[in-house]
Amino acid sequence: MEPISWSDFEKIAMFVGTIIEANDFPEAKKPAYQLLIDFGAEIGIKKSSAQITKRYTKEELIGKQIIAVLNFSKKQIGKFSSECLVLASINQEDIVLLTSDKKVENGLRIG
Repeated sequence: MEPISWSDFEKIAMFVGTIIEANDFPEAKKPAYQLLIDFGAEIGIKKSSAQITKRYTKEELIGKQIIAVLNFSKKQIGKFSSECLVLASINQEDIVLLTSDKKVENGLRIG
Protein backbone atom coordinates (compact mmCIF):
# COMPACT_ATOMS: atom_id res chain seq x y z
CA MET A 1 0.00 0.00 0.00
CA GLU A 2 1.46 3.32 -1.07
CA PRO A 3 1.35 6.03 1.64
CA ILE A 4 -0.30 9.37 0.92
CA SER A 5 0.28 12.72 2.56
CA TRP A 6 -2.15 14.35 4.98
CA SER A 7 -2.87 17.01 2.34
CA ASP A 8 -3.83 14.23 -0.11
CA PHE A 9 -6.26 12.78 2.46
CA GLU A 10 -7.80 16.22 3.06
CA LYS A 11 -8.75 16.39 -0.64
CA ILE A 12 -11.13 13.44 -0.25
CA ALA A 13 -14.59 14.83 0.52
CA MET A 14 -16.39 12.15 2.56
CA PHE A 15 -19.81 12.90 4.00
CA VAL A 16 -22.66 11.23 5.89
CA GLY A 17 -25.91 10.78 4.00
CA THR A 18 -29.19 8.90 4.37
CA ILE A 19 -30.50 6.58 1.67
CA ILE A 20 -33.98 7.78 0.73
CA GLU A 21 -34.64 5.55 -2.27
CA ALA A 22 -33.28 2.24 -3.60
CA ASN A 23 -34.24 0.82 -6.99
CA ASP A 24 -33.24 -2.19 -9.05
CA PHE A 25 -30.63 -1.51 -11.73
CA PRO A 26 -31.20 -4.21 -14.38
CA GLU A 27 -28.92 -2.46 -16.91
CA ALA A 28 -25.84 -2.84 -14.68
CA LYS A 29 -23.29 -5.50 -15.67
CA LYS A 30 -23.15 -6.81 -12.08
CA PRO A 31 -26.24 -6.84 -9.80
CA ALA A 32 -26.64 -3.37 -8.28
CA TYR A 33 -29.09 -0.85 -6.90
CA GLN A 34 -29.59 2.75 -7.92
CA LEU A 35 -29.58 4.81 -4.72
CA LEU A 36 -30.80 8.32 -3.93
CA ILE A 37 -28.94 9.69 -0.92
CA ASP A 38 -29.81 12.82 1.08
CA PHE A 39 -26.70 14.73 2.16
CA GLY A 40 -28.60 17.59 3.81
CA ALA A 41 -29.71 21.06 2.71
CA GLU A 42 -26.26 22.37 1.76
CA ILE A 43 -25.23 19.43 -0.48
CA GLY A 44 -28.61 18.04 -1.50
CA ILE A 45 -29.54 14.67 -2.96
CA LYS A 46 -27.01 12.61 -4.92
CA LYS A 47 -27.33 9.41 -6.99
CA SER A 48 -25.11 6.37 -6.69
CA SER A 49 -24.93 2.84 -8.03
CA ALA A 50 -23.96 0.19 -5.49
CA GLN A 51 -23.30 -3.53 -5.93
CA ILE A 52 -24.82 -4.46 -2.57
CA THR A 53 -27.73 -6.68 -3.64
CA LYS A 54 -26.38 -9.86 -1.99
CA ARG A 55 -26.37 -8.41 1.54
CA TYR A 56 -29.11 -5.75 1.48
CA THR A 57 -32.71 -5.59 0.35
CA LYS A 58 -34.05 -2.34 -1.07
CA GLU A 59 -36.39 -2.02 1.90
CA GLU A 60 -33.69 -2.29 4.55
CA LEU A 61 -31.56 0.36 2.80
CA ILE A 62 -34.19 3.08 3.18
CA GLY A 63 -33.25 5.30 6.13
CA LYS A 64 -29.74 3.83 6.48
CA GLN A 65 -27.00 6.39 7.02
CA ILE A 66 -23.93 5.75 4.93
CA ILE A 67 -20.54 7.32 4.21
CA ALA A 68 -19.75 8.41 0.65
CA VAL A 69 -17.06 10.24 -1.31
CA LEU A 70 -18.59 13.20 -3.13
CA ASN A 71 -15.70 14.69 -5.08
CA PHE A 72 -14.89 11.90 -7.51
CA SER A 73 -15.83 12.51 -11.12
CA LYS A 74 -19.30 11.28 -12.08
CA LYS A 75 -19.35 7.74 -13.45
CA GLN A 76 -21.69 6.96 -16.33
CA ILE A 77 -23.16 3.46 -16.07
CA GLY A 78 -25.43 2.98 -19.06
CA LYS A 79 -28.04 5.74 -18.86
CA PHE A 80 -27.38 6.26 -15.13
CA SER A 81 -24.93 8.86 -13.83
CA SER A 82 -23.44 7.92 -10.45
CA GLU A 83 -22.58 11.14 -8.58
CA CYS A 84 -20.87 9.73 -5.48
CA LEU A 85 -19.06 6.62 -4.26
CA VAL A 86 -20.71 4.81 -1.37
CA LEU A 87 -17.99 3.35 0.88
CA ALA A 88 -17.98 -0.26 2.00
CA SER A 89 -15.74 -3.04 3.20
CA ILE A 90 -15.25 -5.76 0.61
CA ASN A 91 -14.42 -9.41 1.24
CA GLN A 92 -14.52 -11.08 -2.16
CA GLU A 93 -18.19 -10.55 -3.08
CA ASP A 94 -19.48 -9.73 0.43
CA ILE A 95 -19.87 -5.96 0.55
CA VAL A 96 -20.80 -4.23 3.83
CA LEU A 97 -21.67 -0.53 3.87
CA LEU A 98 -19.73 1.88 6.09
CA THR A 99 -22.22 3.55 8.42
CA SER A 100 -22.36 5.79 11.46
CA ASP A 101 -23.00 3.88 14.70
CA LYS A 102 -25.20 6.79 15.89
CA LYS A 103 -27.72 8.84 13.91
CA VAL A 104 -26.07 12.13 12.91
CA GLU A 105 -26.96 15.10 10.75
CA ASN A 106 -26.85 14.49 7.00
CA GLY A 107 -24.01 16.35 5.32
CA LEU A 108 -21.49 16.05 8.16
CA ARG A 109 -17.97 15.77 6.79
CA ILE A 110 -15.84 12.76 7.65
CA GLY A 111 -12.26 13.55 8.50
